[in-house]
Amino acid sequence: MKKSSGILLAALLALSLIPARAQSHPSDNYKIGVAGYSYRKFSLEQTLEFLKSMDVKYFSVKDWWLPLDATQEQIDSFKAKCAEYGIEGYTLGPIYMKSEAEVDRAFDYASRYGVKMFLGVPDYDLLPYVIEKVKQTGIKVAIHTHGPDGAAFPDIRTIVEMVKDPSLGVGCCMDLGHSFRSGYDPAKDILKYSKWIYDIHIKDETDASKKGWTWEMGRGKMDLVAIVKALKKVKYDGVISVEFEKNGDNPHPGIAESVGYLRGVMDAVK
Repeated sequence: MKKSSGILLAALLALSLIPARAQSHPSDNYKIGVAGYSYRKFSLEQTLEFLKSMDVKYFSVKDWWLPLDATQEQIDSFKAKCAEYGIEGYTLGPIYMKSEAEVDRAFDYASRYGVKMFLGVPDYDLLPYVIEKVKQTGIKVAIHTHGPDGAAFPDIRTIVEMVKDPSLGVGCCMDLGHSFRSGYDPAKDILKYSKWIYDIHIKDETDASKKGWTWEMGRGKMDLVAIVKALKKVKYDGVISVEFEKNGDNPHPGIAESVGYLRGVMDAVK
């Protein structure tokens, strides 16, 4: 009895010495990232430090860290800096495009960086030109949705209605918080429009209306369990990026809480 108790104690002690994220969790099968906009007031190095502290390995690159006219040398240096932290800038944007010249610039930027998809928000009349550029380059565009505040592409339905064919390479970066604020059920939309979804921005919201605002995950009104179940059901294999618009001067505690909560839900949901 004493021997078996000693073995159990040693095993428990060994487990306690393993870093939490080094253990195997269901959430490890998902690519959890952070939308670059969340760290809009921080330098690249500060942002990478924050991401590393949460064991987050993916983030979307905003142009305040890497300008759209960056040289190849600057791009290579940027990617090398991310690699030092074990982190990948997996996509670029959102990039707003209001002319054909700006569409050309966005695709050139994405090509030089080396991504197969970037987050974009073209003016509506530029969609045919964007589709043609996708055909020419093989680089897909995930249009970021913006909810009920009057910006272009309020939700995924607008993209579906205007693009019509999901095989054209123009899909959606679905902001689940904005979907919720628009009065839609994000989990049902994931199930219905899964073939259109290239990227996901996830957050919690205080209300299912225009007055809703970003909140730490688990404290708002969104059904995050249903959302994770839907993602699992459609076998979503893209990045799920936490986007956090609250506490702009010091968002990191809320982001870390949200990342931890999201992992917990992913680990708990069957």
